[in-house]
Amino acid sequence: MDLAIFDLDETLICEDSTSLWLRWLVSQGFAPEEIIQQEKILMEQYHTGTLSIEEYMNTTLAPLAGMATMTVEGWVRRFIHRDIMPRVFPAARERIAWHQQRGDTVMIITASGDHLAVPIAERLGVHGALAIGVEVVDERYSGQTYGTMTYREGKVTRLSDWKALQQDQRFERTWAYSDSMNDLPLLAHADHAWVVNPNPLLLQEAQQRGWEVCNWAR
Repeated sequence: MDLAIFDLDETLICEDSTSLWLRWLVSQGFAPEEIIQQEKILMEQYHTGTLSIEEYMNTTLAPLAGMATMTVEGWVRRFIHRDIMPRVFPAARERIAWHQQRGDTVMIITASGDHLAVPIAERLGVHGALAIGVEVVDERYSGQTYGTMTYREGKVTRLSDWKALQQDQRFERTWAYSDSMNDLPLLAHADHAWVVNPNPLLLQEAQQRGWEVCNWAR
């Protein structure tokens, strides 16, 4: 059995899940409009490789601070149905199905919060998600994170920790799929790296390393 790891944003779906989530919160009156511009600035830093993931999470989790988990779970279900599922790449669905038909374990690994990633993984019918831990205290979101961030080298750390806990499973090979230069450590860690819709820099890297390149469209 192999392990297939898919990045979420711009890999499985054609946009960024947290950006979409914040727009949904604003549209429902659950977050101030200014947060969209704040997040846009942070995403520009992400694309240039200068992002502080701690600052990003503090900003994007602020609207949830003090909110009951059951309330947010209801919001997330509505959000995923309206804004995530229609944006899944058809080729990504086919690739997930290909791995599942082989008997592989399929996981999502993402720098989004687990309050979004875990239910998205459930809707996509995959095994689970490794995502940034979003702290809950007394059934309410604190607005803080915990644990190793699934960002850049942190994805490899979390993946290695997760694999070490799978005592009843030994994966022969790991497949990794991502669109982002920030996932170079993850792609390099995998036995089979697939680069999705790469920018010129990542395309050059993929060609030099002999990685598969695929172009997925809606």
